[in-house]
Amino acid sequence: MVSRRTLLKSFCAAGSLALAEPRFWLSCASESGGRTRIWDAHCHLHAVPGDTPEDRMAALIRFADRVGIERLLLSQGYSADRHPTPQQLRGENDRVLRAVRRFPDRAYGSVYLSPAYPDFSLQEFDRCVRDGPMVSIGELEADRRCNVPEMDAIAERAAAIKLPILQHTWLKAGGNDAGESTPYDVVELAQRHPQVQFVCVHTGGDWERGIRIIRATKKVSAEMAGFDPTSGAIEMAVRELGAERVVYGSDVGGRSFASQLAKIIGADIPDSAKELILGGNLRRMLTPILQAKGYWA
Repeated sequence: MVSRRTLLKSFCAAGSLALAEPRFWLSCASESGGRTRIWDAHCHLHAVPGDTPEDRMAALIRFADRVGIERLLLSQGYSADRHPTPQQLRGENDRVLRAVRRFPDRAYGSVYLSPAYPDFSLQEFDRCVRDGPMVSIGELEADRRCNVPEMDAIAERAAAIKLPILQHTWLKAGGNDAGESTPYDVVELAQRHPQVQFVCVHTGGDWERGIRIIRATKKVSAEMAGFDPTSGAIEMAVRELGAERVVYGSDVGGRSFASQLAKIIGADIPDSAKELILGGNLRRMLTPILQAKGYWA
């Protein structure tokens, strides 16, 4: 019979190993026997310690290293303001540019735009993506719902150089904030722009509804960040959409890497599906722009 003391000692030993090599604790092995390459589609600098974008990015990388995350897709800078002015949009994009230029081997940038300022947004797209290092659009948050006509020009730019759009969505019990998009809005925009790959960020939060809303629109993927880890969420997404349409993101610093990784790593799905969700699908979406820019993918 195993004594209580022996059992406690074994737990303590396991805990020490986890702290010494945390990547092996939280990462999952691939079917080929190697390590799964984890890419996080949804990262911000707000609520992260540090006085500068470079300091905050360094902190994110330290945290990412503890759970085995290879790449971060960064957007919005410090902002949690859902109604930014053009000056704020540019300032936050500048913060992201500083962060990714300091750590080009660990992070990519995603440009922060707003359909409330369509002409400015196209100029900012050209500055940050066409003429700069950024590789996607979004997370686009509130301001105007993403089904408005002003989003069409932004989507056309995305289609022209084959990069994805990450769109914030929510389905709030008490009603969404003014201008806040839902999965229905993403579907409507995607139907107007079938050449663009969209990521339905948060899958509306109410994931059981969100998954069903986007199910028939093949160019829309579900990103499962931002809501609490819940048994069955990833299993349902894979069952209804296929593993190729589910994307891991954390929404740090509003959420932790570990809590959001746990949704996928703890899901009752094949390892091959976990590999796609944890990084393979995001790499596939970004491959055209990464190749065009000469980046390693």
